[in-house]
Amino acid sequence: MRRMHFSITLLLLLTILSSNSWGARIKDIAEISGVRNNQLVGYGLVTGLAGTGDDLKKVLFTRQALYNMLVRQGITVNPTDFENIKVNNVAAVMVMATLPPFSKPGSTIDVQVSSIGDADSLAGGNLLLTPLKGPDGKVYAVAQGPLTIGAFSFGGKAAKAQQNHPTVGRIASGATIERVVPTQFGENGFLSYTLRQADFTTASNMSNSINEIYGENTAFPVDSATIKVTIPENFLDDTVRFVASIEGIKVKIDSNARVVVNERTGTIVMGQDVRLSTVAVSHGNLSLVIKESFEVSQPNPLAPGQTVVTPQTTIDVIEDDGEIMVVKEGVSIGEVADALNAIGATPRDLIAIFQAIKAAGAMQGEFIVL
Repeated sequence: MRRMHFSITLLLLLTILSSNSWGARIKDIAEISGVRNNQLVGYGLVTGLAGTGDDLKKVLFTRQALYNMLVRQGITVNPTDFENIKVNNVAAVMVMATLPPFSKPGSTIDVQVSSIGDADSLAGGNLLLTPLKGPDGKVYAVAQGPLTIGAFSFGGKAAKAQQNHPTVGRIASGATIERVVPTQFGENGFLSYTLRQADFTTASNMSNSINEIYGENTAFPVDSATIKVTIPENFLDDTVRFVASIEGIKVKIDSNARVVVNERTGTIVMGQDVRLSTVAVSHGNLSLVIKESFEVSQPNPLAPGQTVVTPQTTIDVIEDDGEIMVVKEGVSIGEVADALNAIGATPRDLIAIFQAIKAAGAMQGEFIVL
């Protein structure tokens, strides 16, 4: 007998604690507008591969890039003859990096390299000098150096062994910054904070917390995601110290009451502010039980015939009686989940029940199905 069971994975996400003393730091929930990372990208070549590079006869842009690189190095190559050259130790790659705010020329950043041709592996390769450009088309950094792969790929015509992704690598401190990104910081005596998750209540709480320390009208919520902060006169020449003091202020955060379910993984995430109206719930479980047994059939003594094994299969459908549970008004959905888990409800049962409660209009909160 084999019976399928689904493991219960129930995560209670407490978005807001009931204690008034609890709060999140401003640096964890908001960021200063204009102070942000910038994405850089570039096209380059990786050389020194052990026969695992691009096939130049198939990947034309790799052949063109290699030809242009040789010409820039002062090597004269006949384009017609170059088409017949067999080189398999070069691969075309895209190089990506993140430029942090306030980066200065001469400092270094990490880069990630990924193949865009048909190379089998970038292991052992070296990235040639590659300019990294921003969305404005300007070069902000240059990258070069040996790759670290953290993967391998070996094999022949009949078999192949691979671990992780050998066509993606990384170069620690592989790019040198050449240009500064202009950053607006404290201009005109104001700072503009942006909440990572917009909420009117959280914006108001953040403004009130700042005003309690630095006086009324220091901070003002512009909308659900933006808080405008006036820099006090005694901090106009020391904006960094003012920002550092702002970052440590605790703010009571708020968010919408919601339930998020994923039936594929059996995951249920609930906020503690979700409440239910008075509702009666009944849910029956349907079980399919398959039994398989074997019987031996043999002839009587001295009778003709052979001894054979005959399988016997029985299928039973069992439907458990569903008990009616009355949920009183104001009960949290977490308490309902605890009660349902106590009687052995599976994640599929819980998801079906919560969907029915939402459809009945008895759930005060969002219901999101992934």
